[in-house]
This record gives sequence, structure tokens and C-alpha cells, in this order.
Amino acid sequence: MEKNTNTNHTSDDNNDKNHTNEEQEKIILNPNFEDGLNNWTGRACKIVLHESMDSGKIVPLSGKVFAAATQRKDTWNGIQQEISGRFRRKRVYEVTAVVRIFGNNVTSATVQATLWVLNANKREQYIVIANVQATDKNWVELKGKFVIHGSPSRVILYLEGPPPRADILLNSLVVQHAKRNRPSPPPFYENPGFGVNIVENSEVLDGGTKPWFTLGNCKLSVGQGAPRTLPPMARDTLGPHKPLGGNYIVVTNRTQTWMGPAQMITDKIKLFLTYQISAWVKLGVGVSGSSMSPQNVNIALSVDNQWVNGGQVEVTVGDTWHEIAGSFRLEKQPQNVMVYVQGPGAGIDLMIAALQIFPVDRRERVRCLKRQVDEVRKRDIVLKFSGLNDDESFDLFPYIVKVKQTYNSFPVGTCINRTDIDNEDFVDFFTKNFNWAVFGNELKWYATEAERGKVNYQDADDMLDLCIGNNINVRGHCIFWEVESTVQPWVRQLNKTDLMNAVQKRLTDLLTRYKGKFKHYDVNNEMLHGSFYQDRLGKGVRALMFNIAHKLDPSPLLFVNDYHVEDGDDPRSSPEKYIKLVLDLEAQGATVGGIGIQGHIDSPVGAIVCSALDKLSVLGRPIWFTELDVSSSNEYVRGEDLEVMLWEAFAHPSVEGIMLWGFWELSMSRENANLVEGEGEVNEAGKRFLEVKQEWLSHAYGIINDESEFTFRGYHGTYAVEICTPAGIVLKTFVVEKGDTPLVISIDLSSL
Repeated sequence: MEKNTNTNHTSDDNNDKNHTNEEQEKIILNPNFEDGLNNWTGRACKIVLHESMDSGKIVPLSGKVFAAATQRKDTWNGIQQEISGRFRRKRVYEVTAVVRIFGNNVTSATVQATLWVLNANKREQYIVIANVQATDKNWVELKGKFVIHGSPSRVILYLEGPPPRADILLNSLVVQHAKRNRPSPPPFYENPGFGVNIVENSEVLDGGTKPWFTLGNCKLSVGQGAPRTLPPMARDTLGPHKPLGGNYIVVTNRTQTWMGPAQMITDKIKLFLTYQISAWVKLGVGVSGSSMSPQNVNIALSVDNQWVNGGQVEVTVGDTWHEIAGSFRLEKQPQNVMVYVQGPGAGIDLMIAALQIFPVDRRERVRCLKRQVDEVRKRDIVLKFSGLNDDESFDLFPYIVKVKQTYNSFPVGTCINRTDIDNEDFVDFFTKNFNWAVFGNELKWYATEAERGKVNYQDADDMLDLCIGNNINVRGHCIFWEVESTVQPWVRQLNKTDLMNAVQKRLTDLLTRYKGKFKHYDVNNEMLHGSFYQDRLGKGVRALMFNIAHKLDPSPLLFVNDYHVEDGDDPRSSPEKYIKLVLDLEAQGATVGGIGIQGHIDSPVGAIVCSALDKLSVLGRPIWFTELDVSSSNEYVRGEDLEVMLWEAFAHPSVEGIMLWGFWELSMSRENANLVEGEGEVNEAGKRFLEVKQEWLSHAYGIINDESEFTFRGYHGTYAVEICTPAGIVLKTFVVEKGDTPLVISIDLSSL
């Protein structure tokens, strides 16, 4: 995810004429309707100017009038203004609108600001700027940003969203250049207390349960016989630890899933620190007839009455003790923070032992990983020189060797979108800093065939041409998507026979068109979170998809791909369930070539991520992080999050590649996740990413020894070596591939 720092605008930039300074930029004309409805039109509806509505109950928030988009027959109808020729490409703009709704008994609805862009090649594009939940009671502010990378022929900004026949009211709409805010400084942690548990009486050693209290009318007591060691993921972070006492909290008389033990921890939380959560949990039969099916147990935080996930695990009643792990970080000062344990059904007893919440020293973890990387990602290299015996000067003047790695072959890629590649600054950063790519949406079925029979691969073709032209490998994402909400309406409406035919046609069209061009395919995305095709076509359809894809194009690795596998946040996609999915597919004959972990992660903790990787390694398949992104309002913390994930992946022998899910502001699916600002400035998180990339390049310096050799240990990839001799400088290049034995590179100096 990274960028180019050149933000200059060339003379041929579209819409850049007559923009010599910001004061001249008037993107929206008549923004407050002081000139009536001039410059505004209805988007397939009527617009009307009002001084008031609803018998005077609705009046402008500012100014004397407001506009209403009325007689709307569809959600996309609204008020609009064409802004063609009044903006600069590659410039970030902020939209601020004051809106509300009225009519048709609609009291609350989403109002969205959207850009319609018509590119020079007649390709239409819709850019969602922002949305807000509007009501019929008050005016609300809608605010968001946009950037246009290319040189479109037309651009229209419009409001849409509420149900038909509900009016969209607009008091004002302004578009102005969004200046980059100065980043917040890196957090200062005074006495962070790394590894110190902030939960009081977590082992209930004295037999009492204070300061624990109950949520609901359940009862707390103390039991004995819990494990006397910390759960493995906590041990991995904390290291050696004294034996636990074996006591645990027992929660009985539970009549609701949310009932359980709780404790206030408001004063113990420090902002921007990453906290790891760990505990042992077990379930018992409390009331006869209570459910014996697997139950979800959740350690949660209530932060000013907002739920924050601290980890979840699925547990069977009467089973053994289970580890539960998670993490969190707070970035705004809360008024109240409560930790609590919940989840199992009514009548099931809940047991919790050794609940730990402690800040994690992630920098120390990275230091340890760097030592591990030396073993996993490097190889011994011997430069063996010949032709020195005849050179008498060798005994008098040592030959100096300078080795510099120019390229690390470990795959580090990013998600790109079709509109991104219209920006030459984006393309420059992308091609300089990544060796793999994946398309955000352009290869998905709903993008290539939104309407039945109207197949369009132009966007994917454009992106693939760019990647191939720059020697960048590409992952195919994705052939199918198992989550029903992502399946286009015409596919959802097919009967079983027609759906099977459509699936086979999709496979044939895609795999034959791009045969040999994609290195990977995500065959059926997120099978742990959806079952659209399996429910309609039977369990065997998933393996069938793999098998047909492999027959049509045997060269790419075929991946499973899912989210929340690595963070402990979702019991539906635990490593154990992911392993079972892969084994079931293989038992049906599917050729599963790789394990995709998406990696949309918050406040990552190395021990939790590593535990998941270790478990998945038993499958013996390459593991890739396929959609990695992290998010923090503080750019330095965001960079630290990313660094943790990069080193965790790089240090694990089963991980064979990392794909970021974008890097450029306004081209990512998550807020506060970008590494490059919208106008091309590398932010602090991006700088950290580039620093890590530099650390993944080996360098060596020294002299040729008495055995005419120079030895060093370096990462896999391409190297340049410079040998300084009395007769001049010799330049050579060589490539280091993976291997367990030392690589010997012969260099002949006899021609000097």
C-alpha cells in the first residue's frame, strides 16, 4: 500500500486550466441557493425551492431557502450539479452538505453523496463520497472526500438514498480543497506496564469474587481445578510465569446470553496501547434441558456502552478448558470501560479462569522476530573468486567486496482498482514498491457480469496489462463469492439447473480468457461466512469449482480465502474450522493449493497471529495474507500495526506472500488505513512500511579472505556485487534462490 511523493500537476492535466490559486476554485456554483435553483437539476425527479415546509416546522438551518428533491420514484433520484471543468485531477476535495428528509412516513433514511463520472472511453463510474443517517426532525451534516485520478469528460455530484417518494432536503452543499492535517505525534507511554495484568482478583485466590460483579441476576462463586498454567498465547507473549492457583469463577443461574461476570477497568486503560486478552473458559450443565450444542463464549468490553470484541471461542458443554484470546486498543478517552464475559445460552454455567488483560510490548516482539527471520528467510552465500593466484598485488592490496541486494523476491503485493491506474503518481509508487497485485472488485462476477449475458472484462484487462508490463504477478480475486449479499440479483433468481449452468459458464469464460496469466485464484471466497452456492447446488459444488478451475487452467494455485482467521475475533472462522474446511474439500477431490488469510485486523498481537499460523501449517500448504490492512487514527500507531504484521508473516516459514488491501487514501475500504495521502504524500505509516522493505534487503562489506572467498548471509533475491581491485572495479550481479545449503557463486577475476 504505498505512494509517490510527486504532487505537481502537469500542464496537460484535465480541468487544471484557470486554477492558478485555490481562491479561484468554485467547484459548486450557487451552493446556498441564493440564486434560486440555478446550476442545480433533478436526477430523474423534480426539485423545488422552499422557504419553509410542513406548516413552518421545517425552516433553513442557514440562509433563507433550501431545496427539495421531490417526486422521487427510485432511490438514486435526487438533486445534482455537474462540476465538469471546475476541479483538478489528483486533488483531494471535501464535500460538506446539510441535509434532512421529509414525506412518505419515512422518519429516518440514509442520504448519500455520489459522483457520476463519465470517462473519455465512455466508461461510467460511480464514486461514493459519504453517507449519513438523516431524519425528518433535524438537519444533519454529511461530510466526505473524493479524488478523481483520471481525465473524465463529465462529472456530476448528486444526493441519493432514501426510499421512493421521500423528499431529500438540501440546505447547502460546498466542495473545497481538503488540506492535509498535520499528523498527531507518536503516543508517549509513561510507565506502560507491559505484561502487567490490569484485571483485579483474576485468580480469585482468596475465595472471594470482589471487585467482580454480575450482569443480570446470575450468581458468582469460586471453583477449584482450573489449569495452573497461563493459556499458550499469553505464555508466548509473557514468557515464564509462576504457576496459577487453580481457582476459577463459576457463573450460575444464567437466564440470558449476556449474563456473566464483569469488572470496571476505566482508570487502568491507557490510550493507544495495544492490550492482549487471555483466559481459560469452560461450560457446564446448569439447568436440565439446556442446549448441549457448541456455544460461543465472548470476552467483551463495554466502552461508553459500545461493544468492543475482546475475543471469542466456541466451546462444547461439559468439554475441557479452552483458551480464549483477543486484543483491543482505545484511541479516544472513554468515560467508562467495563470488561465482561458472555455468550452461552440460558441455563448453561460459565467458568472463567486467569483472565488477563495486559499491554503488549510489540517492539520487543519485532526484535525477536528479526532474529527468527535470519533463519527462515536468509541463505548462506559464498562468493568464490578465481584468477587471483597470478595477481601479485593481491598479497599487498586486499580486494574489497561490496554486496548490495537490489530486490527481495519475497512476494509483497497490493490491491489496486481500475480508477487508481489513471493516476501516474499512484502507478509510479505501485510499480516501484510491489511485486504482486490483486484487483479489488474488477474480476469479481458481479463486476464482470452485472447483468446476465452482458460480460465486460475491460477494466480487468487494463489492470492486467499494466501489471504484466511491469513484471508484476497477479492474484485472481475471486471466481465466486459464497456470501449471498455479494451475489448479483440475477444470479440469486436462477433455479438450480440454470444456476449450475451459470457457474460452469463463469468458470469457463474466466479461466479460458486468462489462462496462464493469473498465478493464484481465490475460488470461492469466504466459505466460512456464507453458503449461497452450497445451499442451492449441494455440498459437492465447492470441490467441483476447484476441480473445474484446475482442469481449465492447471497453472495457478487455487486458494481458499477468509477473514478473522488470525485474530481470535470470530468463532466461525477459527483456525480449527478453516483446517476442517480444507480437509473436507480435499476429501472430495479438490486441489487446494494455498491458504488465504485476509488479514483485515485491528490492534494485532503477534502471539495470537502466530498461533493461528502454526495451527494452519499442519495442512502443508503455502499461507498468504491476501488482504492485509490495519487501521489507526494515529499514523505512527498504524505503522506499528503494519510492521507487526509484516514481520510476523515474514518470520513464519509457512507464509509465502503478503498482499496489502490497498495503500492510497480514498482507494481503501477502511478508514485510517492508508499509507499514502490522496495527493501523493507518504504518511508516517507509509514511511514505516518503506523502512521495513529496506530492512528486507541484505548488504555486506569486507575483503576476500585467504581462501579467495567472501561469505555472508542474505535474503533471497537479486544482488549486485562490486569488487574493488588495484586494476579497477568489477561489477557482477547474481540471484539467490531458496535453499538449505550454502550457495556458491563463482566470479572470475583473471581478465583484470
